[in-house]
Amino acid sequence: MVLYYILALIIIAIDQLTKWIVVRTMELGEQITIIGNFFYLTSHRNSGAAWGILQGQMGFFYVVTVIVVIGLIYYMQKYARESKLLAVALSLILGGAIGNFIDRLFRKEVVDFFDFIIFGYDYPIFNIADSALVVGVILVIIVTIIDERKEKQKNDATTHSNGT
Repeated sequence: MVLYYILALIIIAIDQLTKWIVVRTMELGEQITIIGNFFYLTSHRNSGAAWGILQGQMGFFYVVTVIVVIGLIYYMQKYARESKLLAVALSLILGGAIGNFIDRLFRKEVVDFFDFIIFGYDYPIFNIADSALVVGVILVIIVTIIDERKEKQKNDATTHSNGT
C-alpha cells in the first residue's frame, strides 16, 4: 500500500516542480509553441475549477479537497488492497487533488500551462495535477466496469448452476 502513496507523492512533486518552473521562467500569458496549431506551453492562472467554474471560491475548494483527500485515503485503505488498478487510480486522484490544493493554499490560484488545440477547439489550459485527476477517474470507471462484469458473470454462473 505504501507504494501507492509514493506514487501520489511523485505526482505531487512533478506537478509542483513543473508549476514552479512555469512561474519562474514565464510571464503570465506568455506562450511557447511546442507543435504549431496543436500544443503550446502557456502560463495561465485559474482561481476556479475545471473550465474556470467557481472562480474565487477558495473556501469551498479547501473544504471539498480536505473531504476528498480523507475519503480517498479511507477508500484506498479499505478497498484498494484487492485491486492494484484501483489503487493506482486512487493514487493518481490523490496526487492530483493535493497538487492543486497546494496551489490554492499558497498561491490562491492554480498554475496551468498545457495548452492544446484539438480539431480547432482550444481546450482549457491544464497542468500535471489535472492530468493525474482525469487519468485516475478514467481508471476508476474502467475498474468499475470490470468489477460489474465480473459480478454479472458470477451471478450468471450461480444462476445457471442452480438450474434456473
